[in-house]
Order: sequence, then C-alpha cells, then structure tokens
Amino acid sequence: MNKKTGVLLIQLGTPDSPSTSDVRRYLSEFLNDPRVIDIPWLPRKLLVNGIIVPFRAPKSAKIYKELWAFGNGKSPLLTHSENVQRILQEELKDQNITVELAMRYQNPSMDSVLERMHKANYEQIIIIPLFPQYASASSGSAIEKAMDIIRKWWVIPEIKVVSQFYDHEGYINSVVERARAFNLADYDHVLFSYHGLPERQVDKVYNSGLCTDHDCESEITEENKFCYKATSYATTRLIAAKLNIPEEKYTVCFQSRLNEKWLKPFSDKVVEEQAKKGAKKLLVFSPAFVADCLETIIEIGGEYQEIFAHNGGEKVQLVPSSNDHPEFISCLKDLVIKRL
Repeated sequence: MNKKTGVLLIQLGTPDSPSTSDVRRYLSEFLNDPRVIDIPWLPRKLLVNGIIVPFRAPKSAKIYKELWAFGNGKSPLLTHSENVQRILQEELKDQNITVELAMRYQNPSMDSVLERMHKANYEQIIIIPLFPQYASASSGSAIEKAMDIIRKWWVIPEIKVVSQFYDHEGYINSVVERARAFNLADYDHVLFSYHGLPERQVDKVYNSGLCTDHDCESEITEENKFCYKATSYATTRLIAAKLNIPEEKYTVCFQSRLNEKWLKPFSDKVVEEQAKKGAKKLLVFSPAFVADCLETIIEIGGEYQEIFAHNGGEKVQLVPSSNDHPEFISCLKDLVIKRL
C-alpha cells in the first residue's frame, strides 16, 4: 500500500464571474503578486491599485462575458481543470491518493484546499502547478504560495514538487493529438504562441549574464534549463518533430505583452506580418496553456483572427489546448506515480 498521498493540482485562476466586481477582485490579487509584477512594493501598489485595476476591470469584464459564453455560462479554464482533477482521481483511485484542485488566484482558493488537505493528515503531498514551462510568475508563484501555507502547519508531511513538465511525452503527445484534427498541409504557416514575460524575468534565471547570452532558441543546457524562453523553444521543437513540421514553416512567438520590453517576437505582430506576406491560413498552437482560456479562445481565436483578416488573411485556426485529453491525463498520472 502506498503512503496516504494528496496531490495538489494548481491552475492560475479565474474570476468567480464576469461581473466587474469579481474581475476587479481577481485582477487585484493577480497583479499584486510580486512575482507577476516584480517591482518594489509601493510602486506596484500604486500602479496596480491606482491605475491598472480601476481602468482595466470594466474592459476585462466585457471580455470575460464573451469567454463565459464559450463555456456555457462558466469559466472554460475552471471547467477543463475540474475535468482533469475528476479523471485523474478516477485513474488513481486504487493508489491511496486523493487529487485536489486549487487556483493560485481566487477560487477554489489554495488556503481552503490546503486546509482540507491539512486535516486529511497525508503522509506526503505532491504539488503539480499546471504550467508546462517553468516561470517565476506562474509555477514559482504557485509553489511559493503553497509553501507559505504549509510551513505554518505544526506537522509538515513529505512534500514533492513538479517544477515543469514541458518535455514529458504524455504532455507533448496531447498537443500533437489535438493537432491531428487538422490537415497541416492546408496552412501557409504555423505559430507556436506562448504567454509573454518581461525580458528581465528570464534574465533573473541566470547567475551571470542575460538570457540573450545563451542559445535559448536552439538548445537546453545546464544554465538555461529553467529559462522560460529556452523551454518554450524546446517544447516547440518536440511538437514540430512529431508532426514533421519543417523549421522554416513555423514561428515561435509570445503573446499578451504589456510593453516593448517583453519576449519577442510578439504574436500579434507575427500574425500581421504573415498576412501582409500573403498567407491565407494560419495554424496556431498555444503550448503554455494546458486548458483553453481567455488567452487562447479570445486572444488567439478572436483578436488574432481580426488582425489577420484586416491585413488580407482569411483564417486563424487555434489548436485546442490539452484540456482533459487522455494523453495529458497520462502525463499527470505518470508524474504522480514516479513520486510515490
């Protein structure tokens, strides 16, 4: 019999509803995280609470209402994540394992879920942030929050953490199988669009030098193995190899930027450039997201379609995220089993 084990899956988060007040609450918690906006406390508070949230919440609420329509009145990210938890629990039901799901921001909150896990008195807890490529603003923040809560317990069980899984065969296969629903030969170009990050955040990964001092576009090394840019390019190479996509037919790019000092090239600019070059059909992967959400459904499927059409293109086709694909469940199951 395995040790009594709790598995904590952590997703980024979602507003409780698309109302302006709930969106404001979500954005406030999210953007006040010092790992997300990594500037000193006072400037961050003034920027987030005084400028970004008051002006952004009403606009974002309209976008979330559109997103909720795609999810039949519910957050798609929450629905997909709950499905993953339920299916993974069924897969592990005979292993003395309980699978829990928490959101880094909002609900189900990490405080409430970890309190339930505390009372369950597990011998070990396996923490899996649902972010394939490590970034301080996503995986790092989720792990830090979990540790901040657990460190206050009088009895701390054995803790195991999965920092990233971008190269796990099950995860890669889940993306590849989603792509097989489309005839790749029908598309003029393929984009691999990852969530953007400020350049300074990937620079902080290195003990010396900057990200640009390393060959992150071409290889994984001992120095860049936790660099988000490097693992994004590595993820792309693994997917492209399985689908036989030649290097000249795809572009790695980064979306959702706040300013010009974020990772380049920018996805929206690549979409525009491809249209101006005469491309009529684009296929877009979003391998940083294991669950479809605002950034995939609305940003890629909606906003990028508008940009592409405005510049002469015809169709931007989003490849759905892993969501609850059996290969992704297999990936998570393997990550757990290997740590028992």
